Amino acid sequence: MAALISVLACAPADEPPPDQAMSAVAHTAGAPGIGDPDFPTDGNGGYDVSHYALAVDYAPTTKRLEGVTTIQAAATQNLSRFNLDLSGLDVRGITVDGSPATFARKGDELTVTPSAPIDKKARFTVKVTYAGVPKPAKDSANLGTYGFISTADGAFVTSEPNGSKTWFPNNDHPSDKATFDFAITVPAGVTAVANGELTGQPTTAGGKTTYRWSERHPMATYLATATLGKFDLRQGKTPGGIPNFAATDPKFRSSLDKLYTVSGEVTDYWGTVFGPYPFSSTGGVVDDYAAGYALENQTKPVYGGFEPDESIIAHELAHQWFGDSLTIKRWKDLWLNEGFATYAEWLWSEHKGKQSAEAFFNDYHKRPASDPMWAYPPGRAKPGDLFNQSVYTRGGMTLHALRKAVGDQTFFQLLKAWTAGHRYGHVTTDEFIALAERMSGKDLGPLFDAWLYQPRRPA
Repeated sequence: MAALISVLACAPADEPPPDQAMSAVAHTAGAPGIGDPDFPTDGNGGYDVSHYALAVDYAPTTKRLEGVTTIQAAATQNLSRFNLDLSGLDVRGITVDGSPATFARKGDELTVTPSAPIDKKARFTVKVTYAGVPKPAKDSANLGTYGFISTADGAFVTSEPNGSKTWFPNNDHPSDKATFDFAITVPAGVTAVANGELTGQPTTAGGKTTYRWSERHPMATYLATATLGKFDLRQGKTPGGIPNFAATDPKFRSSLDKLYTVSGEVTDYWGTVFGPYPFSSTGGVVDDYAAGYALENQTKPVYGGFEPDESIIAHELAHQWFGDSLTIKRWKDLWLNEGFATYAEWLWSEHKGKQSAEAFFNDYHKRPASDPMWAYPPGRAKPGDLFNQSVYTRGGMTLHALRKAVGDQTFFQLLKAWTAGHRYGHVTTDEFIALAERMSGKDLGPLFDAWLYQPRRPA
C-alpha cells in the first residue's frame, strides 16, 4: 500500500483520469488548408467531402442570395473542429449531424466546432444556412474577376481557381471532389443552369421558379456553376446519343444552333480520340457578361460575352476529360489541364483538314529565344501567374514533342490509357511521365525536362 500511496501522491490533483486524457489528445483541429503550398489557405484538412446539396434562392434585383448548403463528409482524422471555405456571406446557423454547432469567422475561413468530437473515418453531415450579397473574387494576375458575378438578369458563375467560396461553403480545392445536387430558385422567367442534368421539370409558385440539377459524377468545386439569366435553350442529343444542352443569352441568340451542333460534334469526336465521354450530358452556355474567358464547368462550359468558335469549343470540351474527369492534385500541375486542351485545339484543326498540329508546333517554335514563353517552364505553374500562356502553348507543344518521339500509335493509345486509368480521379505530372515511359519503352526524362522544366527554348 505504501507504493500505491506514493504514486498517487505524486500525481497533480487536477490531472484527468488516463482515459479522459487520451480522449482529449485524440481529437484535434483539422488544418485550415488542404496542403497545397501554392495556395496554403485553400481547402481544409481533416475530412473528405462526398456530396454537396445546394439550395440557393437568388434575387437579381437586390443581388441577394439566401442559401442552405448540406455537406456529407468523412473524417480523415479524429476531429475536434474543422474549417470550411466561405467568403463574405453571413452565416445564420450551422448543424453537424442535426445538432447545433458553434462557429467563428476569420477572413475566408469558417471554423466549425461540433457539439461532440468526430472520430476518424466517421461520416458526418454539415448544414450551413447563410445569406448576403455575393462578392466575386478579383485577381488581376490570374483570371481577373471570377466566382459568383451578378449580371443584370442573374449571375455569371465561373470559379476557377478558388471562387466557389464566394457563393457556398465548401472544401475549395480540386483535390477534394464530390457529387452535387442543386435546387436553385429564381424569379419566374429566369433560367437557372447548373452542372449535370435536370432531375425534373422546373416548378413555379409565388412568382418564383425552382430548377433542380444533379451532377452524379465527382466534381471539383471550381467547376460548379449556377449561371442565371434569360436564355434561349436547345436540348436534344449528340449524333452519338449523349444528351446535349445549349443556352444563349438573347444577345447571342444567333449562335445557339452553332453552339449546340458544334458541341455535339466535338463531344462525339473526342470520345474516339480520348476514350468514352466521362459524363452524362454535354453542351455549353453563352452569357452576356464580358468575362474575357471561357471556363470548362463540368458538363456546362460557359463562354463569357462572346460567340465561341470551333477551336474554343474544342478546348473547353477537351477539358471534360483533362481537368474535369482527370483532376490535378495540386495547381502546379495545371499544364495537365491547359496543355492538353490547347493540344486538343490543334488536333481539332487537324481533324477538320485545316492547319496541322505539326504546323502549329513549328509556328510557335519559331518564336525567338527571347520570347517570354520560353522563360516560363509550364511544368511548374506559378501561383501568381497560373494561366500564363506558356502553360497553354508550351504545354501543348510538350505533347506534340512527345507524339513525335513515340509515334502516333503509341501517343494516341497513351491518351486513352491516361483517361481510362484515372477516370474521375486525380493526376500528377510524374504519373503521366511514368505512363508515357512504360508504354513507349523509352527514357523520356530529357524530353519532359526540356519542355516542362527548363527556362529556355528547347532545341
